[in-house]
Amino acid sequence: MRIAVLRANAVGDFLLALPALEALRSRFPAAAITLLGLDWHAAFLRDRPGPVADVVALPPVTGVSTMEDGHRAPPGLFTRLRERRFDLAVQIHGGGRYSNPFVRELGAGMTVGLRAPDAEPLDRWVHYADHQHETLRFLEVAALVGATADRLEPRLEVTGRDAAEVAAVLGEPPAGLVAVHPGATDPRRRWPVESFAAVADRLDRPVVVTGSRAEGDLVAGVVSAMRRPAVPLAGALSLGGLAALYRRCDLVVANDTGPRHLAAAVGTATIGVYWCGNLINAGPLSRARHRPLVSWTPACPVCGADGLDPAAPRCPHDPSWVAGIPVEAVLEQAHDLLRIDYIL
Repeated sequence: MRIAVLRANAVGDFLLALPALEALRSRFPAAAITLLGLDWHAAFLRDRPGPVADVVALPPVTGVSTMEDGHRAPPGLFTRLRERRFDLAVQIHGGGRYSNPFVRELGAGMTVGLRAPDAEPLDRWVHYADHQHETLRFLEVAALVGATADRLEPRLEVTGRDAAEVAAVLGEPPAGLVAVHPGATDPRRRWPVESFAAVADRLDRPVVVTGSRAEGDLVAGVVSAMRRPAVPLAGALSLGGLAALYRRCDLVVANDTGPRHLAAAVGTATIGVYWCGNLINAGPLSRARHRPLVSWTPACPVCGADGLDPAAPRCPHDPSWVAGIPVEAVLEQAHDLLRIDYIL
């Protein structure tokens, strides 16, 4: 009747977990699913239809809700969580070195989740290994309690509040709108702004360029490199507002980042620029409306550091590892997807 799910990280990470959350809700339809997440989860999921009934926004805990060292669970946290009397606690956060001890402290009737070789066991667990798609990884965990998926790609509801935000910021979005998103948390995953601009110019569609407030320079770079006008939107919308905007688009062209997952989850066709290793773990699982373009760069373009070995240390250089993906290749997929949308 009461299920806790630990997944306390970023937007794309949450969206990749949605099929597993839906599977749990389908298996236990009377249960309330509590997401152990972050503040942004609480704000974004409030009153949003979906498998999550409520969110507990965790304080900083090293390896669980932050990557920073030195943050132990504050006094009283586990007491408050145990008072919820969870019947099942699900760890789909990572390999479990930090998260499995955290989940075991919840006092749930059963614990299930992922386990890397250096992690404590749970009551039922699936081996955690590199190079597995995250959605399939989490569905393996859900299957430990008999939960299976109706679909593999995530789906997300857009609310009236989301749509009203877009109307307040943009008015009525034009027909045929295309969005491009040049940002990504890791600069190595960023396609050049000039490449985004070239694609946007040649689609002959109204264009909006999206990004967070911190990505304002990237958004401005795309707009200034374009020959045609485009609407810059850096930090102008909440996550829900961005979902509603993408729902009104015919296509979203983006790097491998949360907004691409968001656009796909609201039903919009997407093109994603991916480095090969990230495609394995986080690429779209279907190709009818989602097309990844892949860079096979195996090593740092500056120093040659190995990028294919997950255990190799990260070098200090931040050049794009995906810059070599041709504009023409992206345009080919964009035109194909836009024709499909027109026919539909």
